[in-house]
Amino acid sequence: MPAPDVAALLTELERVAPAAADRARVAVEWLTGGEPLQTVTQLDVCEFLWYTLPVKVKDDHAAVAAALGRLLRLGGLDRYAAICGSPSTSRILRTYEMEGEEAGAAAYQRALNATGVLPPDVPELRWSSIMGPEELGAHVACSAALELAVVAGDLRPATSGWKPRAEALTRRWLTAPRTELGGDNWVDRVHGERLNRWVLGRGAARRELAQPFEVRLHAPIPAPEGAHFTALRLLLETAALPGGLVLPSRDAAAPFAAVAAERFGWTGAESGALDTLHRIAEHEMRAVRRAGGALTITAAGRRLLDDPAAMWQAAASALLAPGERELETSVREAGLMLLTGGGPLTCATLADRVAEVVTGEGLRTATPGDVEGALTDLCFRLHALHLCTSPAHAGRADQPHMAELTEVGRAAALTALRGQALRPRTYVASH
Repeated sequence: MPAPDVAALLTELERVAPAAADRARVAVEWLTGGEPLQTVTQLDVCEFLWYTLPVKVKDDHAAVAAALGRLLRLGGLDRYAAICGSPSTSRILRTYEMEGEEAGAAAYQRALNATGVLPPDVPELRWSSIMGPEELGAHVACSAALELAVVAGDLRPATSGWKPRAEALTRRWLTAPRTELGGDNWVDRVHGERLNRWVLGRGAARRELAQPFEVRLHAPIPAPEGAHFTALRLLLETAALPGGLVLPSRDAAAPFAAVAAERFGWTGAESGALDTLHRIAEHEMRAVRRAGGALTITAAGRRLLDDPAAMWQAAASALLAPGERELETSVREAGLMLLTGGGPLTCATLADRVAEVVTGEGLRTATPGDVEGALTDLCFRLHALHLCTSPAHAGRADQPHMAELTEVGRAAALTALRGQALRPRTYVASH
């Protein structure tokens, strides 16, 4: 059957329903963006009807949906035409009209999730809300594959076990070598795109610093052999004991603090590493929780103890845990790149070079104190996880010490940087 010609379909519709033809013309322009009608997918139709139409088109939305349905039916696209007149479409359009855009968008997302054609996040790839060309291509292609599975009856949305099947299909589609990609797979293409965007970054100084990492971060960073993160593991093991890890009180110091002082030398200025370790384990990893005057291990913490690979990934990621301000993340990124990219640096040199990078990124309101505070936090994290040879307070520019990573520290830093580079891009809400 020849592909439907939009112009011919509009002419045919205009003969019998001129008003509907005008509305269908507007709808199909939004829907196809000038591309042939046969390139449209179910995801395209749903996104137009349930988001673009009510948010961006100024007209009678129900009438536009009905007109588009007539055009699609003339073109033999009965399944898509049925969506135009479906109860879901009517309900979502009413929600936008009666309750506003936020409620309508929530209804749209729920309905879209139920179709089975929205590619789910998988371990290899979490989708961005802001997609580059490669990721958009992967998303569209994967959605089309899911749609075919639904039509063929291999995937039945809303039935028992359908979500794991959708995830398995998505993983196969994203990780299989594809002829149209020259033997690459979609995951590698998307990762390459994200890595390139991260390297380009903002500011000449940062681009120059990040450029060598495009090659270094291309493949996953293998974890060094042996046991790592001794203090973190000891903290979790102590929290797993009956009674948990006793916290300090007004009347008594915490027993774990004494152990840390004896085993790791965390006293005086170095004791900040212990506070940092507590914060990482409790608030960032969710590996422990407070129960009375103690920290007790959570299910997530037990998984980390049982799975060295998960422990490695979680601990390395903690080096670049999101800060309250963009500046904090920028300082940590720059600090890790500088420490990983060469030999030891004096604290003053490290602080100066980090400041040069972050101000070049456009963060010109950053003060020396801002940079020093974020850099000191990074150094405490490195020290708490036994990833550096320098003292925990090495982030302070007034200290004469050298800042240097261990071999394990370099691998962890590269792992953290790769995770940062490949993270999905999301909209940042304005405040």
